[in-house]
Amino acid sequence: MTERFDRVRPDTVVVPPDRLEASAQAVSPGLRGAIDLAMSRVESYYMAQVDEGFEIRDGDARLGMLVRPLGSVGCYVPGGTAPLFSSLVMTGVPARVAGVERILVATPPTKDGNVPSAIAYVAQRLGAESVLAAGGAQAVAALAFGIEGVAGVDKVVGPGSAYVVEAKRQLFGTVGIDSLAGPTETLVLADDTADPRHAAADLVAQAEHAGAEPVLVTDSELLFERVPTLAYERAAALPTADTATESLTRRGTAVLVEELSEGIAVLNAFAPEHACLLVAQPERVMAQVRNAGGIFLGHHTMEALGDYVAGPSHVMPTGASARFASFVNLRDFEKVIPYVEATPKLLARVGEQAIAMARAEGLEGHARAIESRLFSDDAGDDALPAGDDAFPG
Repeated sequence: MTERFDRVRPDTVVVPPDRLEASAQAVSPGLRGAIDLAMSRVESYYMAQVDEGFEIRDGDARLGMLVRPLGSVGCYVPGGTAPLFSSLVMTGVPARVAGVERILVATPPTKDGNVPSAIAYVAQRLGAESVLAAGGAQAVAALAFGIEGVAGVDKVVGPGSAYVVEAKRQLFGTVGIDSLAGPTETLVLADDTADPRHAAADLVAQAEHAGAEPVLVTDSELLFERVPTLAYERAAALPTADTATESLTRRGTAVLVEELSEGIAVLNAFAPEHACLLVAQPERVMAQVRNAGGIFLGHHTMEALGDYVAGPSHVMPTGASARFASFVNLRDFEKVIPYVEATPKLLARVGEQAIAMARAEGLEGHARAIESRLFSDDAGDDALPAGDDAFPG
């Protein structure tokens, strides 16, 4: 399938360690330093989210919650026109901080059947168990089911093409998934204190992703008129001019509102992946934001910085799913397990109420399970015979 769709047939899908090492060594010292900085900042950010769980004493009961990492995760890294190695940083580092032991990586192969050097470098830094030179739906399948002696994973994370998204949709249940991410989107909310050049630059930065949706919402007539023109001028000057211009033309939107409160209402209704607040009082506006994948505060905080070195993962909910979903964080790589320890005193205090609820739902077996402890000794009249006849048949 890789030969059919990517026109490359790697001699092995699982990249051999020596080849991965050689590819990683090809990363320039400058880029290596930048990646190291990004990984360090992302790690520091997520260390603040580490949660050991909790325990409380409720009179005669002990209640708590355990936090346990997933055993294994497959990180998909988009290739296409450019290898997005930053996406591996933004999924792999939180997974490691959460305590995931096995990390697999899958990414479309280069023309020689290898993987891009920057992706190889990040994979090595993460201590990835295996790297698969495969992209698309077939790579998601390989991560889920395993391949060539490499066991499958518990969860597949990371953005990708429409085929990757559909594969994740179909495999949900076989494995966990982070989200069904669509094309990227940025909403710039700007008032008359914003520099039109900065607003245009932020919109164009997202527009150079294929199918992106750049949106300007402003209460300034000057910005409403000036920013779209500047955006087209900036897009035309990019190496990715065709893609950026198409995104602006097909999905770009400018909305003029009478006052900033209206703009906030538009933002919450749109629920953008990225909400850039180029306003005089970003903290006050942020307090009213309810639906956004991530918030970028103030005139000096461009979303593009968040794509690389700010700290939070840039894998964020799209397509208005920010109404109910969150950016990739430690919870994506963890399970929370509640535990309960009851005492006879607790049963005496709440057991009859539980029995009443069970019988109201028609679940007599539930009621009798509670009664067996509440109204009898440990064995009682209902004790089963020991030995081979304990569970006849």
